[in-house]
Amino acid sequence: MSPRYTLSILSQAERLTDIADFIETAGRASGLKPDQIYDVEMAVDEACTNIIQHAYHGRKNGTIDITCERRRREFIITIRDYGDRFDPKKVVPPRVRVPLSQRAVGGLGLPFMHKLMDRVEFDFSSKNGNRLTMAKKL
Repeated sequence: MSPRYTLSILSQAERLTDIADFIETAGRASGLKPDQIYDVEMAVDEACTNIIQHAYHGRKNGTIDITCERRRREFIITIRDYGDRFDPKKVVPPRVRVPLSQRAVGGLGLPFMHKLMDRVEFDFSSKNGNRLTMAKKL
């Protein structure tokens, strides 16, 4: 069984660099290549930024728990928070083929995570909080 890496932090934007360092360490130890580590860092940064801004609405006392582990030929990242629920089915796909002046602000995070990662799954529980699981193939 491969090692499991865990990080629990408060929902503070200043902690995003700590998260990136954590992902780099766990990814390197799990056998990810540098470009794969970068992809995972970007996807996790996007997810955690959204948690801070939308799930916790900028409150700096929310908890974000991150777990990383290698399972067979995948690097699995699980991010859990206890803020407001997020329903990915309600996200309107971004209109990238229209002029910038006609686009809504934001909305690129979910497609960005799907582009960078091989698997992105959401799960919600009133008891266990919000869980985002992402996987990168090794």
